[in-house]
Amino acid sequence: MLVLTARDAVPDRIRGLNVGADDYVVKPVDLHELAARLRALIRRAHGQPQECLAVQDVVLDPAARSVRQAGEPVALSTREFDLLHAFMLNADRVLSREQIEQHLYSWGQEVESNAVEVHIHNLRRKLGAALIQTVRGVGYILLRDLPKS
Repeated sequence: MLVLTARDAVPDRIRGLNVGADDYVVKPVDLHELAARLRALIRRAHGQPQECLAVQDVVLDPAARSVRQAGEPVALSTREFDLLHAFMLNADRVLSREQIEQHLYSWGQEVESNAVEVHIHNLRRKLGAALIQTVRGVGYILLRDLPKS
């Protein structure tokens, strides 16, 4: 259980943890931090360490914030890493531009009109054009396996 509250006094935090909360987060909170805390709670609930994600020949290690392709390290910017992480968590699902923006940007953060496209272009340049496919009029998809030709 995660407590998300505006009550930031130490006695409130102690009380929340003592009555069973696994984590106590005070608002306002960065959405990326909240998502990371939720992932940690889910891992602990299932008794699993944080595992690497693998799609095609790309392996992403969220804990180390590292990416390897065919065993070789790939240098990604923070946004590129976060974007690839979102795609790998949602492999074989189409993500709309809005969904991608929600993964990459905090509430109220200004987003340039072509920012998502630029980050996708950079990922394609670094990892191969076939990795992320465009679904015209809908969004983008990272396929777990490349289609057979």
